[in-house]
Amino acid sequence: MVTQTRRSGRRLAAPIASLVFVAAFVAACAASQTGVTTQAFAGLTSTPTPTNGAVTAVLPGATTTPGTTLTVSGPALTLQDQFVAVIKQVTPSVVVIETDTGLGSGIIYDSKGDIVTNAHVVGTATSFKVTLSNGKSYTGTLVGSYPPDDVAVVHITATGLVPATFGDSSALSVGDFVLAMGNPLGLQSSVTEGIVSALGRQVSEPTGNALPDAIQTSAAINPGNSGGALVDLNGQVVGIPTLEATDPQLGGAAVGIGFAISSNRAKIVADQLIATGKVTNSGRAYMGVQLRDGTNGPFIVAVTAGGPAATAGIAVGDIVLSVDGTPTPDSQTLIELVAAHHPGDVIKIQVQHQSGTDSTFSLTLGQLPS
Repeated sequence: MVTQTRRSGRRLAAPIASLVFVAAFVAACAASQTGVTTQAFAGLTSTPTPTNGAVTAVLPGATTTPGTTLTVSGPALTLQDQFVAVIKQVTPSVVVIETDTGLGSGIIYDSKGDIVTNAHVVGTATSFKVTLSNGKSYTGTLVGSYPPDDVAVVHITATGLVPATFGDSSALSVGDFVLAMGNPLGLQSSVTEGIVSALGRQVSEPTGNALPDAIQTSAAINPGNSGGALVDLNGQVVGIPTLEATDPQLGGAAVGIGFAISSNRAKIVADQLIATGKVTNSGRAYMGVQLRDGTNGPFIVAVTAGGPAATAGIAVGDIVLSVDGTPTPDSQTLIELVAAHHPGDVIKIQVQHQSGTDSTFSLTLGQLPS
């Protein structure tokens, strides 16, 4: 089980020339998810803008030493050229999204001015400052937001926009090179590189949402990267960087473990938001209960009339002990187990009634409403 806490970083923002930072290659992470926490990067907390740029660096004095000149050639040069080409292609499609409380990133989705980002980037705001890679800024308005999948769409009125190409995330393989493009720490148009470490991860956000189809990557994801682009070497967006894992023992970031919402999932949600402003076909499983953690497990405090749980016979006061034989010690575990299913799936739920007796119900999952 992967849980998480949300953290905001300081915003170092000022008008900054585009920066491309290619991080050191990090080996694929095959570690177990047990005990790992993640943090969602919403907008960075705003602070007064520095007068002379956002980052101050002190460089040591340089000394001249004899050395051998190395010439890069062959496959290494080809890979480097591909990185450069992809960055040049995608950079015009990645934007900065600012609210009154912070900033994040976004991806130009179409030439009409629709921009895909994370729901936690827009938060409760309905108006935004959107800055393109060329430095031009526009007022953005909220088209729609779907927190269960952490996807939102913002709209701007502008000409000459360069939409990104959204690829098929199901075609990814573990080991594929990817680039994370966004505005970490307010540094516009920054890039980090890594590989796809795992596919189909289920991770939880601080709000309790469970993302069932996340891409794990070793590309560094920092505050402000949220809502940006995870891009393959064909220049196609395959994910939206959203979360960074944290080490619960050290209390800091777990280097080389980040998560992105798959492009296929993002497209399903974005298309519906653009068409109607809401999601009517989520494809997400739904029990129809409200939960609170108790000493013996998740305690049902409300049951939606006519919903799947009510139809199965589950009642207020029941404690959910297991799903398909898997213990549910807390509500987050239950949410994740349900999120791993699809509407129409039948699950076995063992509950303890207020009387102290146990029962097992067959529950046909519904579809998560808008």
